[in-house]
Amino acid sequence: MSVVPADAATVMLLRPCPGEGAEGIEVLLVLRNRKSSFVPGYYVYPGGVIDAEDYGPGMERFVRGLDRHKAALLIGDMPQAEKVLGVWVAAVRETFEEAGLLLARRQDGSPLVMATQEERNRFGRCRQSLVKKETTFSSILETEKLVLFSEDLCYFSHWITPEPLPRRYDVRFFMAALPVGQSVSHDGVELTSHVWIRPSEALEQYEAGKIGMVLPQIMTLGELSRFRTVEEALQCAKKKRVEATRTKMMYRDGRYVEVMPDGEVFQHRPPVYSWPDEKD
Repeated sequence: MSVVPADAATVMLLRPCPGEGAEGIEVLLVLRNRKSSFVPGYYVYPGGVIDAEDYGPGMERFVRGLDRHKAALLIGDMPQAEKVLGVWVAAVRETFEEAGLLLARRQDGSPLVMATQEERNRFGRCRQSLVKKETTFSSILETEKLVLFSEDLCYFSHWITPEPLPRRYDVRFFMAALPVGQSVSHDGVELTSHVWIRPSEALEQYEAGKIGMVLPQIMTLGELSRFRTVEEALQCAKKKRVEATRTKMMYRDGRYVEVMPDGEVFQHRPPVYSWPDEKD
């Protein structure tokens, strides 16, 4: 029986390469716990599954520049149209939970800058309460008087985990600049490490067998490697027409390979997936 993919969102966070005179951009990759049931020990972008609260009643009041109708126009291929606004909310919430970065603004539109230790501690407690499900994301936004500006997230890519894998995700990829005044802190549970890295360097390390990644990361890093600045990448994303990428798993010469729509074949290094017993 085919597994219905779970709706999810992920964020490619970008920053200029540090150092005087340095050129190019870096992207944030986070390392999944080696005990995870899905892509254990592999580098991904922060993200996760859309929760019911992400698109529940009242959430729309925390979003600026986007309502349910506009969201449905931007992402018109989502079977449950009422969930579309939740894609943006989930992207922000999951990034906060996993990486400690909150892509939100004050109600006057000014950036959320965690300038003092008291602020960093307070938002750290908010994050922990959210992860433990002791509070909700909307409660945090309301208490802190924060809103989510849709323009801070640029819709960039759409990948659907192929059949016959037992865990499947329908993932929307967003692009965003690293928020000013904030720093990354992986959660230590789902994620055990993180790295800022040039997209081209990440691909080189993958090809050398030094790090593990799955196809959506490999392909989107290839696209990111063409950009010289964060602004150039964001402007490209704003103009991009996004279509779903549906790959296929095939069994060839005694191993599974993943096949792109154009026929390009990729062999994954184990143990990326938990394979089903039957071979197609």
